[in-house]
Amino acid sequence: MHEVLEKHIRAKLGTDTEGLEEVISYFQPLELKRNEYLLREGELCRSCYFIVSGVIQVFTIDAVGNETTRDFILEEHWLMEINSFLQQIPSKEFFRAAEASQVLFINRDHFMELSVRFPQFEKMYRQILELSYANSVYRINSFVSMDALERLRWMMDHQPKLFTRLSSKMIASYLGISPETYTRLKGKL
Repeated sequence: MHEVLEKHIRAKLGTDTEGLEEVISYFQPLELKRNEYLLREGELCRSCYFIVSGVIQVFTIDAVGNETTRDFILEEHWLMEINSFLQQIPSKEFFRAAEASQVLFINRDHFMELSVRFPQFEKMYRQILELSYANSVYRINSFVSMDALERLRWMMDHQPKLFTRLSSKMIASYLGISPETYTRLKGKL
């Protein structure tokens, strides 16, 4: 698993990889079964995760028990509940394996220490945050202006792999529609 992380970091940093072996040594492997949680609402996010394989669902649950999916994190992407991780306040989100997944994680203290000791690691972290923010803003702004059918088409164009990997219920949650509406819209395509 560590080879995937090393390749990913080298691609981000180029030749500026001083201390890379030490950084990677702090990441611990974790195997998740489908529907296993990495984080629950109310817990502190104490780790930063790198997804080696699988899909992690990031979602919230409202007062009546409805799930709203904010994102699906796929292979070679990073995951943390940023407010909880940085400020050590209770998480507002859940992280759950949508399929069997392999992740590498680093605890917050080691992450912060390595960011200070190795400026290129901090630079990579900043790049990851910027890209995550840009993707989230793009998706939110796009989804706000689209009707349900347009959101479904957007997902088909931008994230087609998810249709073969996720349940209809999860896709509907991501699109902000009911499973029944999702089924009906699929028939229109």
